[in-house]
Amino acid sequence: MDSLSGFVVFVQVAETGSFVAAGRLLGVSASAVGKSVARLEDRLGVRLFHRSTRSVMLTAEGALFLERSRRILAEIEAAEMELSQATAAPRGRLRVSLPMVSSLMLPVLGEFMREYPEIVLDLDFTDRLVDVVEEGFDAVIRAGEPADSRLVARKLGSFRSVLVASPDYLLRRGTPQVPADLLGHACLHYRFPHTGKLEPWELHRVAGEPELQLPVSMICNNIETRLRFSLQGLGIAYLPEFAVKKPLADGRLRAILEGYARRSGVFYVLWPASKYPSPKVRAFVDFLSKHVFSAPCPT
Repeated sequence: MDSLSGFVVFVQVAETGSFVAAGRLLGVSASAVGKSVARLEDRLGVRLFHRSTRSVMLTAEGALFLERSRRILAEIEAAEMELSQATAAPRGRLRVSLPMVSSLMLPVLGEFMREYPEIVLDLDFTDRLVDVVEEGFDAVIRAGEPADSRLVARKLGSFRSVLVASPDYLLRRGTPQVPADLLGHACLHYRFPHTGKLEPWELHRVAGEPELQLPVSMICNNIETRLRFSLQGLGIAYLPEFAVKKPLADGRLRAILEGYARRSGVFYVLWPASKYPSPKVRAFVDFLSKHVFSAPCPT
């Protein structure tokens, strides 16, 4: 049990970057935390942290050990759930990785918190392709077909994307009638974080016709910036329909080139394969499956 306690203390220090903060969370003194880490380092024969008067940082060995420790603690938690709480009320910390689509997810996550007050959501919004198992996530939400055989997947729903601009922008610059008209407009682009490339605007074109080299007026790595800039009349954006549903309905944005936009996608929730998923994961998956594409999207 002392070894297990050492794992818990080590993970808390790694995640908080502080003996004091870890001790506060664990209900013990910073001195007790430091001694626990020192005992663990002695037992392992490696240094896990670089210590200074201002910071505590993982060593290379510490970073490797953190991945293993998270997996060990996750397995212990899962075993406890399987053996003694399989039918218990969902509770505990739920670590989830989500894409940066807050307009779609935040309303649902808020309702989930109200429905399950004993579950503590630990949310990591990123478009980085995380390793769910290695990084210790309970679940991940992603667009695109699942490819990891270690994970179970459930489809949340599909979406299409639309080209949008504000009425003010279209009044000033004119409304494109065919894709080639975009060459004379301000285009707001998305850059993929893992490749650094710009996301292509998927538009129908005649066979043999080359892909348009669209003007670049702004580049960012999220939906919200492109949405806000298009609302301010700064250009045309290619965005998921769920992100622009309300401004399209109330007239703050208008869809253009509707017969040419052809991008679509699918969202899935994925979680580590287990014969007995924990109650909190089952509750989360079931809730998202029911509510994600039925919740209103505030803007």
